[in-house]
Amino acid sequence: MAIGGPIGRRVDLTLTQKLLEINWLLVLVIMLIAAVGFAMLYSAANGQIDPWASRQMIRFAAGLALMLGIAVIDIRSWLRHAYLIYAAALLLLVAVELLGVVGMGARRWVDLGLFQLQPSEVMKIALVLALARYYHGLPLEEVERKRWLIVPLVMIAAPVALVMRQPDLGTAILLLATATAMLLLAGVRLWKFGVALGAIILAIPLAWRFLLHGYQKDRVLTYLDPERDPLGAGYHIMQSKIALGSGGLFGKGFMQGTQSHLSFLPERQTDFIFTMLAEEFGLIGCLGLLSLYVFVIAYGYAIAARARNHFGRLLATGVITTFFLYVFINMAMVMGLIPVVGVPLPLVSYGGTSMMSLLIGFGLVLSVYVHRDVTIPRRPNFPG
Repeated sequence: MAIGGPIGRRVDLTLTQKLLEINWLLVLVIMLIAAVGFAMLYSAANGQIDPWASRQMIRFAAGLALMLGIAVIDIRSWLRHAYLIYAAALLLLVAVELLGVVGMGARRWVDLGLFQLQPSEVMKIALVLALARYYHGLPLEEVERKRWLIVPLVMIAAPVALVMRQPDLGTAILLLATATAMLLLAGVRLWKFGVALGAIILAIPLAWRFLLHGYQKDRVLTYLDPERDPLGAGYHIMQSKIALGSGGLFGKGFMQGTQSHLSFLPERQTDFIFTMLAEEFGLIGCLGLLSLYVFVIAYGYAIAARARNHFGRLLATGVITTFFLYVFINMAMVMGLIPVVGVPLPLVSYGGTSMMSLLIGFGLVLSVYVHRDVTIPRRPNFPG
């Protein structure tokens, strides 16, 4: 063990020591949540491992290996390459505009041959990395000055604008909410958020008229009155509520849900998979999954608090906040508490890019934990 180095006081660990330092309890809980997803995808396919559960398992296995690989990479490497990763993600979003694949009425994917990549999911992690680096290198007394808000606001606005064009309102909201949490943690004054919130409220009529697409307006109107179009825009949420209520305390049993297996519940393998879980396992099953989520969120914030470097604290907080927003928005959406915005349930809903991006994010959180005793000056002496 050696202390010293050109960037700051640190604790040097071998690869074996880093693997032992990984928080394996957190890894285990992540695996348990994914296992719930495998079971529900198996049920969604009426007792068949294909087409969803088998693909999800393969993706998770690859993502798990990637997560562990990321965890042992020196955290200063992520600091060094944060802006480059952000730039690459932004270029991918531009590529969606030029070469994107259209699916379900939206242009959100780039065809890479072997698989289709959704760059907006990559940007969720890239934006966290870039903001963490920016505020790590900014002296605390400078954070409060207005001029230092210009760069992060541009960094946030560029991907949000590109994502809104796809259109993908759910991801745009996630990007904005995560960035807001990071700016707050970095030390930006509360009154500035108040001004921003006031501006957003004043802009709502303009956004309604010029920015929102027709189906997005229908989702908002359906949220306010689900029965206005029970066979059209209101169908999803009405069937979701029926399935949620019919599960009762203990549920109808594994693969015994009527709403989902009789095809009343749409998108049961993606956005509405929590509803299927509620119908089959009831309130007890929902609370069990929620407990696993709460553990990951609380544990993630605890890891952020223990980090001795500001970059690690911001990075872990940003990733865990993104994860929290995934959980909150999906569950609130299927319960009818907020409009339907198309946000998957993390590690449970079927989806390749979203799962991989989350596991990459957890790899970064684990890297923060492994390198929690590394201290990095607020202005590290490397180029770029």
